[in-house]
Order: sequence, then C-alpha cells, then structure tokens
Amino acid sequence: MSETVVVIGAGPAGMMAAGKAAERGKKVILVEKNRNVGKKLLITGKGRCNITNNTDVEGIINNIAGNGIFLYSSLYSFSNRDIIDFFEKKGLKTKVERGGRVFPVSDKSEDVVKVLYKHCLDNGVRLVTSCSANGLELDNGKVKGVLTGKKKIECDCAVIATGGKSYQATGSNGDGYRLAKEAGHDIIAPKPSLVPLVSGDAFIKELQGLSLRNIEVKFFNSAKNMIYKDFGEMIFTHFGISGPVILSGSRFIGAKGVKNAYVLIDLKPALDMLKLDKRIQRDFEKYSGKQFKNSLGDLLPSGLIPVIVGFSGIDEKKKVNQITRAERLALGKLLKAFKVNIKGTRPINEAIVTAGGVKTDQIDPATMESKKVKGLFFAGEVIDVDGYTGGYNLTIAFSTGFCAGINC
Repeated sequence: MSETVVVIGAGPAGMMAAGKAAERGKKVILVEKNRNVGKKLLITGKGRCNITNNTDVEGIINNIAGNGIFLYSSLYSFSNRDIIDFFEKKGLKTKVERGGRVFPVSDKSEDVVKVLYKHCLDNGVRLVTSCSANGLELDNGKVKGVLTGKKKIECDCAVIATGGKSYQATGSNGDGYRLAKEAGHDIIAPKPSLVPLVSGDAFIKELQGLSLRNIEVKFFNSAKNMIYKDFGEMIFTHFGISGPVILSGSRFIGAKGVKNAYVLIDLKPALDMLKLDKRIQRDFEKYSGKQFKNSLGDLLPSGLIPVIVGFSGIDEKKKVNQITRAERLALGKLLKAFKVNIKGTRPINEAIVTAGGVKTDQIDPATMESKKVKGLFFAGEVIDVDGYTGGYNLTIAFSTGFCAGINC
C-alpha cells in the first residue's frame, strides 16, 4: 500500500508539492480551506501572475532579502528555468518582460492555476476543499495524521503550505504558523513585506494617482543611513507611495520595524548634476519669457510640477529669464533628491508577502523536512523566506513545493 501524504494549502507551493508527490506514486490528499484552489495566486501580478524571473540562480538568491542562502538546495533542484519548462511543457506559453519578469503569454493568472490544478488531478491527487487543518497528530516525533474540522486524516507525511498572513481574505491567516508552533517549531514574528508605505507629508494627496517611471529611489533610516536603493516605477497614492520599487524597499521598513524613514526620489537618474543643469538651462532658454510655473512641462509630468514649484523656493510667477543661478542649481538638487517622509506601512493584510515564519534552521534545506518532526515538511511563504517583486516569491513557492513533493 502506498504511503499517504496530506498537503495543507492549495496555493502554488501546495499544488506543486501535491502533484510531485503523486507523480512518485504517493496517495496524496490536498486540503484547502477555501472552496477553490489558488485563490491568492489568481490576484498576483495584478491578475497576470509573474511566475518567476529569467535570471540565473545567483540572481534569484540576490533578490531574496530574507534568508536567501537557505534556498540554494531547492533552487538547484528546481530552478527558475525548471519552473518555466514545467509550465511550457504543460502548454502554458511564457514571455519575458522588463526586469526579467516571466508571465504567461495569455496574461491570465487563472491559466497558471489551471496548469497546477490539472497537474494534481492527472496524477491522482484527491482534493478536499472547504476544509481547515486544525492540528497535527504526532507519535514519538513523527507525523501520524492531520486533524480537520471533519475528521482525522491518517498519513505518513504532511506538508504545510498554508502561506503567510497577507491578503487574509484569500485564506492566508497564519494557520500554518500555529500548526508549526504546536509541533514544536519556533516562528519568526510575521511582518509585512512588499507593502505600500504611508506618508504624512501634506503634498501626497496632491500627487494621488501619479505614476513615475525610470526613477531611482533611495531609502534611509532615521540615522540617515541608506538601507535600500532601486530603479524602476512607483506611484503616489492617497496615503503615501507604492509601486514596484517602493514595495521592494518596504521590506527594509516593515519587516525590520524601521521608524521615521524617508525616501529620496531621483527624478532624473540618467543625468548627473552637471548634465541636469545644462538640460534645465536649455528649457529655461526655450521658455525664457514664461513664468516659472509654466516652464517645466518638458522636464516633469504635469501633475508633479505644482509640488516641485512649491518646494523649489522660486516664485511661481517669476519670469524664467530672471531666475538666478543659485535658484536653478537648487532646483536641480530638488529633482535629484525629492524627499518623501515615511511614517509606517499599510497593514500586513495589505502586504503582498509576509516576512517571518518557520525558522529556517529548523528545516532541512535539501528536503524541506522538519528537523524536529519526522514526516513533516514545509513549503512556500510559511517559511521565513521572502523576496523582492519580480517573480521571486513565486519562485520560492514552486521550488520549495517541488522539494517537499519529491522528498515527502
């Protein structure tokens, strides 16, 4: 009789683990608290599902801020290239976009869910939905069963792939942490990662909805030490700032509990101060007879101009040909370091990813099996690993899910 494996959580990590375990002839039962599988996966990448990144393994590791070294074994067992091959061989064509981000050609996250779900069904996985795992039954340090609201499911192995605490409406409410803790594991306190940032600056509401591209951001703590920098896109919201570069940088604020941070935005990173000043001079010559407030249209988005004018210290009605060199240079410095003060993050429920989780030193990195409980495995966001935006977190889910599935 084949061994029975219970996988808890039908997200990307859980479905990958279940499908791979079933491929090996295991009797697999996939338990999901929602009515349908992949609920959180459906909303990733704004519904497009950034499944991985087209870099090398070292590039993946370098973009995993939380315990990336732990993932070496799993990533070399099932790399980002393997992830792409997995989906391609199952009929899901992929494409590479800016920053190496890999998406399905269809731009539909449901197509990713369908592939994973079919992989499970084709290999005989039994899916039990609307069913929560309430506990684990252990005997002499080994998994013997999973307790649900309906009954006890006897098993030889269990995989906890319940996700973190972000987007709790999708089912990620921290159940996995409780199960792991009850089984004797230590939990690094969950904190928001990849989460929008809140600013108390008065001008923020004036910029609501404004997107900026090709900008550089630098994050600083209260001691004025730079803690992160990035290049790309961002957006102003009614409460603060968001977008790819902000979400990635937020990890160093939310996950580390940094207070009184600030962000400096370089609006013209391709130009050094000298080149920027020459550019401003050309624009000023072009609009020499106009008022200052009407001279920046070639340089900045229209929505940003009133705020920049206000911070520049230059009278908005001053004729451009009357602006002094000192005022012009000060304007350049402002464009190279536009400051947004940060007073905190949005709640963890609004975070894309959770930082924290089951301590990595209590998990075998080569197999994802617990070092404390035989037959208990972990996969995905429930582990204390998290990456930046760009497909790295789904890479973690698929890779650790694969490792758990081939070893449980």
